[in-house]
Amino acid sequence: MTFVSVTRLRLRSLLYLPLFLIHAIPSFNQARKAAGNFGVQTRQQAGKTFWTLSVWEDEAAMRNYMMSGAHSQAMPKLIKWCDEASVAHWHQPGTEIPTWQKAEEQMLKIGRLSRVNHPSSNHAAGVIKL
Repeated sequence: MTFVSVTRLRLRSLLYLPLFLIHAIPSFNQARKAAGNFGVQTRQQAGKTFWTLSVWEDEAAMRNYMMSGAHSQAMPKLIKWCDEASVAHWHQPGTEIPTWQKAEEQMLKIGRLSRVNHPSSNHAAGVIKL
């Protein structure tokens, strides 16, 4: 069984977009090359919302990536830049990247909120709304 991770981040202002991209692009490249990674995709929605979807050999491989390199440098900044942030993890057979529809379903079903300093009304209420 492989480990799947999906994240959803919404910037609280487009003013943060250049800074976000300065960190997001190297983080994406780091994930593609990380040991134990079978694939990663990103997408942008509605201007300020960004998703990542990745498949890993196991949770340890994902955590090694998460806590190192460009990604570890970006994480502390996201709590200042985002008004919504959530993550969902699950196991699946096979190494294929799930569809975005599956990722959204899992986010709504098992997703959990991440800490942000300036939460949207939905985030403050504990609601993941796509």
